[in-house]
Amino acid sequence: MYSVALATALTGLAVVNAAGPIDGTIVPGTTGKLGNAAIVEGNPVGVTYTAVLPNSPTTGIRGYVAGTSNANGTGVNFNINLYGFPDPSLGPFLYHIHDQPVPSDGNCTATLAHQDPYIRGEMPPCDPTQPETCQTGDLAGKHGNITTSPFQTTFLDLYLSTVQGPASFFGNRSIVIHTSNTTRLTCANFTLTSGNSSSSNGTTPGGNGTVTGSNPVPSPFTGGAAVAFVSTGAIVAGLAVFLL
Repeated sequence: MYSVALATALTGLAVVNAAGPIDGTIVPGTTGKLGNAAIVEGNPVGVTYTAVLPNSPTTGIRGYVAGTSNANGTGVNFNINLYGFPDPSLGPFLYHIHDQPVPSDGNCTATLAHQDPYIRGEMPPCDPTQPETCQTGDLAGKHGNITTSPFQTTFLDLYLSTVQGPASFFGNRSIVIHTSNTTRLTCANFTLTSGNSSSSNGTTPGGNGTVTGSNPVPSPFTGGAAVAFVSTGAIVAGLAVFLL
C-alpha cells in the first residue's frame, strides 16, 4: 500500500485528503492503488458549485447538478435535477464527475476519465455498499443511475471537497451524462455559485477565488473553464517516476 508521503510527494496533486480518515476496509481488486477514499472533513459552510447543462442542439437533456458543503463540514450535499432524456432503451443513464473541464468548443471527450485520485479505475463496477472503494467522481455508481425523466435526487457524498487544493475538490471539473454503454451525451463545467472556497473549517489546503451573496439562478454553460487540472494519467506517470 502506498503511503501518505508518496501521495504528498506529487507536488500540487495530493491524492490523500489529510482532513479526514481513510474509510472502510481494503478490498483487493476494488480499492484504489492509493487506498480507499478519505472522508472529507472541514468543507467551508455555504460553498456551492453548480454545473448547468448547455442548450445543445444535439440533445434535449437539460438541468443542473449542484454540490453544497454539508452543514457540519463533512462531505458535500448534492442536488440533481435533470430532464429531457432520450429513449429509455438507451438507459439507465449514467453521470460522473470527470477529471478535466469542458473546453470552449463543448467537446465532452476532452473531459477525459472520471475523477479518480486514488487510481481505482472503472472496473470492476462500483459497489454502492462500499462507496469508499469507488472512484470519487462516480456519482451514479455510488448513488444510483438515472432511471426516470425528469430525474431528481439528493444525497450526501462523503468523499468530495469544496475546498480548492486537494484532489477530492470537484469545483474545477465537469459533469458528464452518458448512455448505458458510456456514450457521452452532454456535459458542463462546475462553477462557484455561492460561498468562499479558499478557506475551510479544518486542515484541508485552500486556494483562491471568492463569490459572496446568495446562490443565484444558474445559467447554462457556454464556454470552457480557464483552470485546467492535471489528469489521472499524469498522476500515474508521477507515481512511476517516484517509484523508480
